[in-house]
Amino acid sequence: MRPSDRSVQFAGGTLGVQRHICAFFNSIDEEHRVLRSFIRDGLDGGEKGFHIVDPELRDEHLKRLAGAGINVERAIATGQLEVRPWQEAYLCGDRFNQDAMLALIEEVLQSGAATGYPLTRLLAHMEWALLDKPGVDDLVEYETRLNYVLPKYDDPVICTYDLSKFGSSVAMDIMRTHPAVIIGGVLQENPFFVPPDQFLLEIRERRSVRKSARLAS
Repeated sequence: MRPSDRSVQFAGGTLGVQRHICAFFNSIDEEHRVLRSFIRDGLDGGEKGFHIVDPELRDEHLKRLAGAGINVERAIATGQLEVRPWQEAYLCGDRFNQDAMLALIEEVLQSGAATGYPLTRLLAHMEWALLDKPGVDDLVEYETRLNYVLPKYDDPVICTYDLSKFGSSVAMDIMRTHPAVIIGGVLQENPFFVPPDQFLLEIRERRSVRKSARLAS
């Protein structure tokens, strides 16, 4: 099934072929207000929801979903909705392994289709990258490499970033790794997107410069 056969509309726009989205918000309230229909419409349409959240916010996340009219208990009991804490995804083994996470994303999307769901709507809170854990510095490279994986699937994947916590330089890099973006509550095609081959080359060049600077000092 191609994206044109399974339209996804939310946040004032319609998702096109590119379905890797970064969503910038200034608060949890804004995030849920903008993404409420994305989550609810998918579940109402018989699609799967897969959410990766801050473990400290999991209960609040579920309460907000219930407040949006979603029967959370039933959706979780049937397997239609899965809500995982960071420790069962990005931070398995208390570290970030981007290869393992890329494999998990593929596993989730493939299993959704294999169990009969027309789409899996994946939502991920990304503030785990601010924690002092091994591997978190690979965030930008991971987001870039996702662009090799996600075009093989029609499933929309939203990576949410709290702008009150991430610095501007990281936010700009993150924007450049996503072909679609939500800013100011509006979904749009991202004119700043850089293809993964090009961005990975840039990342390698940065590392080389930093290494040279360390050796020189």
